[in-house]
Amino acid sequence: METTLEVLTTRRGRRETHRHWPNEVKARIVSESLRPGVTVNEVADRYGIKANHLSSWRTLARKGMLLLPQPEDVVEFAALIVEPPAPIDAPEQPSTKSVSRAEIVVGPVTIRLEEGASAARIVAVARALAAAT
Repeated sequence: METTLEVLTTRRGRRETHRHWPNEVKARIVSESLRPGVTVNEVADRYGIKANHLSSWRTLARKGMLLLPQPEDVVEFAALIVEPPAPIDAPEQPSTKSVSRAEIVVGPVTIRLEEGASAARIVAVARALAAAT
C-alpha cells in the first residue's frame, strides 16, 4: 500500500486577511442587521465577516460614531397618551361628544390616534408597532 502526503503551503500575512470597510459600507451593513426579523449572524455570513465584528460596528452606530443611512420605510410617529386601564367593575362614563378615532389594542396597551387620522398614518403606526414586537 502506497501512502502519499501532500502539503499545501499558503502565505497568510496580515495584508491578505485584513480588509478595510469604508464607513458607508459599514453603515449599510449595520442598517441591514437592524431590520426586523434579521439576525446579526445572517448578515455577517452574507458579507463574510464575523458576527462580533458586526456587533462592534452596531455599537459604534449606537454611540453616534457611525452614521446610518435613512431607513427605506419612512416611519411616522403619533402622539401617545398612556392611561391606566379602567377597573373592570367601574361603570363606563358617558361621553358628551361622539369621537371618531382609530384605536390599536395590543394586550394591555391601547393606542388611540388623533381624530380623523389618515389611513396612511394608521398603517405607519401599526407597522412601527409590529416592528417593535
